[in-house]
Amino acid sequence: MDFEIKFKSISKRWFANVFLIIMVIVALVAISVSAFLSAYYLERVKALGNDYAYEFSVLSTVDKENFADVALDISDTFAQKDKIEVQVFDYKGDMVLSTTGFIPEKDKMPDYEKAKTSEECIGTYNGKNGGGERIFAVTNAVFDSGGNFVGAYRWVTSLKQTYNQIYVSTLIIFLFAVLVMLITIISGRFFIKSIVKPIRDVSNMARKIAMGNFETRIETEQNDEIGELCDTINSMANELSEAEKMKNDFISSVSHELRTPLTAIKGWGETAKMSLGTDTELVGRGLDVVLSEADRLSNLVEDLLDFSRMQSGNLSLNMKPIDISALLIVATDMYAELGRQQGVELSLASAKQKSFVFGDPDRLKQVFINIIDNAVKYTEKGGLVLVTETREEGCVKIVVKDTGVGIPAADIDRVKEKFFKSNKTVRGSGIGLAVADEIMKQHNGLLFLESTEGVGTTVTIVLPLYEEPEEAKPTETEEVILAKEDQISKDVDILMPNGTETSSFIIEKEEN
Repeated sequence: MDFEIKFKSISKRWFANVFLIIMVIVALVAISVSAFLSAYYLERVKALGNDYAYEFSVLSTVDKENFADVALDISDTFAQKDKIEVQVFDYKGDMVLSTTGFIPEKDKMPDYEKAKTSEECIGTYNGKNGGGERIFAVTNAVFDSGGNFVGAYRWVTSLKQTYNQIYVSTLIIFLFAVLVMLITIISGRFFIKSIVKPIRDVSNMARKIAMGNFETRIETEQNDEIGELCDTINSMANELSEAEKMKNDFISSVSHELRTPLTAIKGWGETAKMSLGTDTELVGRGLDVVLSEADRLSNLVEDLLDFSRMQSGNLSLNMKPIDISALLIVATDMYAELGRQQGVELSLASAKQKSFVFGDPDRLKQVFINIIDNAVKYTEKGGLVLVTETREEGCVKIVVKDTGVGIPAADIDRVKEKFFKSNKTVRGSGIGLAVADEIMKQHNGLLFLESTEGVGTTVTIVLPLYEEPEEAKPTETEEVILAKEDQISKDVDILMPNGTETSSFIIEKEEN
């Protein structure tokens, strides 16, 4: 057998289905947060710059003749020179003033040109100045009522500190993302290990079970689905071990059951052969034993065949209305002689009123024989086996009660399992009750046991009574009824050959 479990594929699937998705999500979140913080910081810089340069907004109401003078007046009292630089340009584009004294290069002022041409009269620039420093600049262009360009004021601030803060925030986000990845990898590794190890143990155990070792078990302390799986596998191993033991016991029991009659047949066959023409009585006894043991073998083989049919779901039934009382009399009488030989009293108390059920007579007879046979063989000398038949509310109840060895309480729930034998010292294959229980189920009946070890066992069989459909039920005359009873008596005589000794077999009538 080739066993192969690709444990690495679990890691690969985890990497592809979990880790990569987490990595992509974390990366997208990190990029999004970094972009949001960057936009937030720049927007904050713009808002602060507008607040700081608010004093120069009065230039929006000044004409071009007074534009430069008003700008100079504002510059003299401007208190935010240490925070931003404000530059003012006249209508010719010449710089009127700069709060820092720095004169910018015209080609480094795209915001100025944009403000002159945009509908909002505002232009922004985020880039580097002539000295290579990163700056943020906003220009506000001023036009008079005639749409003539009056001038512009522009504020500029350095982004060095802002970008330092953006870089630090981005680094923190990146480190956090890496930390999340590491935690995911470490936790995933431990998680996969917690799955792979039990699976490997299950695989090894399955391999040992396949090779016939049912004693191996999985040790686990996990209290989750994996632990439940391991417990289930251990339970399965227990069941397989028990089934293997029962199978071996069954083979041993059946071998013994086959060997005993075969030995008797061979021994008495040889004896009869040697006695031919010299001892007619001994030959007759030998042939009787051979026939008896042949019947015993036939019954055992039939049980095995029935068990096989039951397992495959092909246990066939020939259903028809039958007198269960007559059938019970025949089955009980078959064991009267055996009971007398073993010193066991076998008694039958049947209902006065005949009970008809819809079933297979051969199969039901098989059930009665199996139950009565068990009762007789498990009852010691001087004991009693009582078979009673009663009718109760649409059903017939048959109770077989013995004073035998009984069944241990631990085994009572298992006696109807296939191959199970509570007492291995007594003959039997261990499948009779399993077959009987299946037959009862197919007859919509019940079979249940009550037993006390050392006291005895009671087996109860319940079958629904047969009721002929009203529309098909004919009106019976007294002659027809007598004819039916006469036919039933003939059937009983056929099933009970003349000459059968029933001295220990007591039939009693009891009122329903």
